[in-house]
Amino acid sequence: MLLLLPPSQGKSAPERGRRAGLSTLAYPRLRDTRERLIDAVDPALRAAPAVPAAELYTGVLFAALGLDELPWDGVLIASALWGVVRPGDRIPAYRLDMAAKPAGIGGLAGYWREPLRAVLPDRGLVLDMRSGSYAAAWQPRRAERLAVRGFIEAPDGSRKVITHMAKRVRGELARMVLQAGGAERPEEVAEIAVAGGMRVELADGVLDVIE
Repeated sequence: MLLLLPPSQGKSAPERGRRAGLSTLAYPRLRDTRERLIDAVDPALRAAPAVPAAELYTGVLFAALGLDELPWDGVLIASALWGVVRPGDRIPAYRLDMAAKPAGIGGLAGYWREPLRAVLPDRGLVLDMRSGSYAAAWQPRRAERLAVRGFIEAPDGSRKVITHMAKRVRGELARMVLQAGGAERPEEVAEIAVAGGMRVELADGVLDVIE
């Protein structure tokens, strides 16, 4: 199973630490793509102090997930700047969203599409917690993708998405799946969610979590 997480706007601000080693990040074949983008947005990032990605991202999803307490095998974090990183990859704090269009680069989803297609594993189950802009940068062609959405249900049965809540339930579900040792089929993810007390609906490659 491949678990794809989004980044978060909330980040820690490391004041000290070794700088990022681009050659040590996940998928070294992405180095040239990363180097070009860093040159376009902020060359000073090469000398900035870096920490493991699991410590850098501090948003709602990551607070619910608690990556520092979980196994990291098969976990990747999407990034507008790095493409993808492993939780243990050391990276500096940065400000770049997938919706940005840096000069000389253009749209970032398109910029990353072919490089990511060339390196990411495309087999088994991909449990995709990314938002739409990050999902646009890579979609598996052969692997079975399971997206996760979160809804609040009103007394009249109507449902609406609340972004903060959706991020939280994605983090909670990712934690349950990692604690269970992963999953090979969407049905297993749904079973893990139900066992963890979630109300879910599974259909057409999407798992809806309803609160």
